[in-house]
Amino acid sequence: MERALKTAATGMYAQQLNVDAIANNLANVNTTAFKDTRVEFQDLMYETLRATGVPDQQGGTPPAELQVGDGTVPSSTTRDFSQGGLTPTQNQLDFGIQGDGFFKIRMPDGTDSYTRDGSFKISSDGNLVTSNGYIVEPGLTIPQDTTSLTVGSDGAVQATVSGQTNPVTLGQLQLAKFINPVGLHAVGSDLYQETVGSGTPVFGNAGSTGFGTIQQGYLESSNVSVVTEMVNMIQAERAYELNSKAIQTADGMMQEANNLKGQ
Repeated sequence: MERALKTAATGMYAQQLNVDAIANNLANVNTTAFKDTRVEFQDLMYETLRATGVPDQQGGTPPAELQVGDGTVPSSTTRDFSQGGLTPTQNQLDFGIQGDGFFKIRMPDGTDSYTRDGSFKISSDGNLVTSNGYIVEPGLTIPQDTTSLTVGSDGAVQATVSGQTNPVTLGQLQLAKFINPVGLHAVGSDLYQETVGSGTPVFGNAGSTGFGTIQQGYLESSNVSVVTEMVNMIQAERAYELNSKAIQTADGMMQEANNLKGQ
């Protein structure tokens, strides 16, 4: 019975983490470029009570072993990097990525982060920055007398400057991609950092082979499905209840056994 208590406890803890992940997904249903996250689980080691091929007391050889499992354990959290819908904003500083790729961001400590949230701003010194003030790489300086900014689907940036007829070319926004984006480390604020699991970034112009395009005046929506998350929450709640019931059952059986000993 003690084994059953411990096994059911691992199941309750697993479903608690599952609900935590679902709650985070639902909380970010309106977060720009948020990617749905799920918790993955593995079964724990088994206790083998009788191995396959070992003769029993009657001389027979059972064709299957006798094992008892010890429950489950969280193994990883996986992000779904599938495309979110592009929502028009009519803001010339909003850039949605259609397809694969991340914007490269320079952090205050000089390290690099990556994001699909293209809701950019212009800083007081004319730099293109994120909502938190982090510089978008490669650095672009917007002239103070700019009247409009145009970014092509290939990332080419041009500005119309007051008093000039022809637009001025400011530079080129590049995208980064990873062989295993699921391995990226999420640090909050829609930012990810490179890890050993993600591999090193490969850079290229938007629209080139393997890279998505940049859509000015659009933002990528969260790819969380509210209906799917609600169904997952119901399933997690039922699984939690069943594991709780298993603990109550095991406790009742232990109590019954103790009562028999006292008689």
